[in-house]
Formats: sequence, structure tokens, C-alpha cells
Amino acid sequence: MPSRHVVWLCSVALGAALWGVAALAQSPKVAAVPPVLVVQIDGAIGPAAAERVTRALDRAVRERAQLVVLQLDTPGGLDTAMRTIIKAMLASPVPVATFVAPQGARAASAGTYILYASHIAAMAPATNLGAATPIAIGLPSPGGEAPAASAPQGKTAGHDALEAKRVNDASAYIRSLAQLRGRDAAWGERAVREAVSLPATDALKRHVIDLIAADVPDLLRRLDARVVRRDAAQGGALTLHTAGAAVVVLEPDWRDKLLAAISDPSLALVLMMVGFYGLLFEFMNPGYVAPGVIGGVALLLALWGLQMLPINYAGLALILLGIAFFVGEAFVPSYGTLGIGGVAAFALGAVLLVDSEAPGFAIPWPLIAAVTAVSAVVVVGVAGMAARARRRPVVSGSAATLVGAGGTVIEADGAEGWADVNGERWRVRATMPLQPGQRVRVTQVDGLTLGVKPTDA
Repeated sequence: MPSRHVVWLCSVALGAALWGVAALAQSPKVAAVPPVLVVQIDGAIGPAAAERVTRALDRAVRERAQLVVLQLDTPGGLDTAMRTIIKAMLASPVPVATFVAPQGARAASAGTYILYASHIAAMAPATNLGAATPIAIGLPSPGGEAPAASAPQGKTAGHDALEAKRVNDASAYIRSLAQLRGRDAAWGERAVREAVSLPATDALKRHVIDLIAADVPDLLRRLDARVVRRDAAQGGALTLHTAGAAVVVLEPDWRDKLLAAISDPSLALVLMMVGFYGLLFEFMNPGYVAPGVIGGVALLLALWGLQMLPINYAGLALILLGIAFFVGEAFVPSYGTLGIGGVAAFALGAVLLVDSEAPGFAIPWPLIAAVTAVSAVVVVGVAGMAARARRRPVVSGSAATLVGAGGTVIEADGAEGWADVNGERWRVRATMPLQPGQRVRVTQVDGLTLGVKPTDA
């Protein structure tokens, strides 16, 4: 019996040791599975979206993530922001899977270029992509790039040189991305030149995308064991292990939300007016401090937001001209003439500030009307106060303080002479001869001469 107990204990100890060795051997393998980062972009592609994607790719490199999933639902956006995202994706050693989701989403215009540039392109059922014809917004940028925006279905390229140059550049760009990732280059060029769109099932048949998935977990299951091609400088081919990988959803932080809010043209316009009115009130009433501080901060935020947008400089010049007219009306009242011109210039400038065809970057008409109405009310109020002030009797200054004051004649030469009025020596003139020492009362002020009459009676 003792020998049997010893054998049993030894067997138990040996089993525990083997189990521990197996657990230790497997634990590094489980811990070594890199995470998957998910970034959700819902709305127009702008500076805020470009900043979020760039920061997510940098974080993926630091955390040694195996994949970044860009969940996309966009009507299009700005060319500069789109190219910033694509450059970051092409330079990143971490593969990027662009996933058009959820169901009913779209990747139009700029989203189509981003989908073509990604290592893996996927779509959810009942989604679509395409309509990638570039639209000029405002004036051309210094680099000659035209912002990309969604175009109406079936719109073809025009024949003018500028539009042909823009469309040819976009066609060559999407074709180069298609050749890099092995996608259908012919359809990509049609999406640019003819603004055609494609549903998810047809996109899979034409090899525009790699797969269709219901949601992100389904996408990760389908991508497990898939080999992703990368440049040799980025580490070469990579086999994904996404089935059991940890998924980290990168929610926008306060900085992303602030950048997205300030880069909205509507808010930038409102901040500009708040800043203008705050500074104007501070200049007209020095010492209040708060209006000046609020106005200065609001104006700087507005200018920072506008410099990231495709601004039409003619519209911006009209807005500044309208503001200048408002200032002129406040400090040099013209009884509404400058104010009315300022309201008209401001309204036209707000309409022209950003092209209305840019998805997500147009200033709503109700907002333009509301801001213009507020400016008109302010102008009418200033002009009305100026008119009422002009009709009032003078209640300050030398005329108001001297009329009715009494004095004593110092010297007299007939009806003219000099008198002491309120402790000051004044030249006086009356309708009758004056005598030294005679008491007089001021009836009018004519420059530096006072009209007086005797008060002896």
C-alpha cells in the first residue's frame, strides 16, 4: 500500500508538472497575438478625419498591432484630407482594412480612393461605393489640387482645360492605387470619369473589393490566416491571426471632437461673427474686458478653422468688407448706408464662402439668413441710436454749460467787451451798450464769443 501511494503521488506530480509546462508554452503564444485597432469615420472626409486616421496608424505602430480596420461611411470630402489619409496608409507598416459599414453605408468620392488604397477592401451588404468625379471647391489650392467631392450620378467630365486636367489627374491617381493593390483599374477610372457607383455584390464580382462581411467580428473571422502583401521595407508578407485577437475601438477624444467642430464651416462663420461683435463692443466700451477676451478667442478659432477648409477667397473678402462696413457704421454713423452695404456684402460672402456642392462642408441657408438678420438688427439699432442722438438737445460740452450762466462785465466798448463767466475771461457781445461791473447772463455761444444780455433789471 505505501508503494501504491507513492506511485500515485508521483503520477499526480508528474501530470501537474506537464500541465504547467504546457500552459507556460502556450501562454506566450496567446499573449503574442497582436491587437486589432478599429477607427470609425462617419461623415465627410476632412481635416479631423485625416488627423484621427494618422494618429491611429501611429498608435498601431507603437502597440505593434497586426491590423487597423477603418470602418467608413462617407459621402466624400476634401482632396487634401483624402490624400493625407492615403499617404499615411501607404507608408504604414501596419496593414489597413477599409470596411464600408454598417449596412446602408457608402464610400462615395474620397471614400472610393481610400478603399482602393487599403491593403484589404471589404463592404457590408447593402452598401455602395463610387461617384468619384472630383469637383472644384472655391479657388485652386497653391499645390494645384482640387478638392474631391461627390458628384451627381451620371455627370460627365466637362471639356474645359481646368476640369479636364482635374479629372485626368484623379483618374491616374485611382488607377495607380488599383495597380498597387491589384484591384479593377478600369472600373475605378469609370467611377472618376462617369461618376458611376457599385453595390457590394457587384464590387466583389469585379474584384474591386476582397470580401463582404456583416460586421467587424465577421470581418475579423474571414480575415484570419489571410496573407497581406507589404513592401519589403515594411516587413514583407504578413499572415493575419485575427480570429482571437483583441479588438480596440479608438473612440474620438476631446481633441478630435474639437477639431471636427471647429473645421465645420457653419461654426467657423458663427465664431467669426461672435469674435467680431465681441471686439467691437470692447472697442466701443473699453474696460469691460470679457467681451474682448471672448471675441479674440472666438475670432482666432474661426480663422484657424477656416484655414483648413477650401475657402473661396472672393467670399471671404466680401465677409471682411461687410465687417468693415459694420465698423464704419458703428464709429461713423451714416444713418444705415454703410450698414445696409455691410449686410449685403456679408450675406453674399457667406453664400460664396464654401461651395454648396461639397458634401458636409456647405453652410446652411437658414444659418446664413439668421446671421445676416442679426447683423441687420444690429446695424438698424446703431443707425437708429445715431439718429435719435442727433435730434436731442445738447446736454454736454461748452454750449450746454455756458448757456444761462451769469457773469460780470470786466471791460466794455459799446455793445462788446470782456466778461468773467464761470471764473473764465470771455469775449461778450450784447444788443445794447455794456458797462464795467454790470451783471449779464449768457444767451448763446458763437465760437469763442458769448452773446449776453444785462440782468440788472
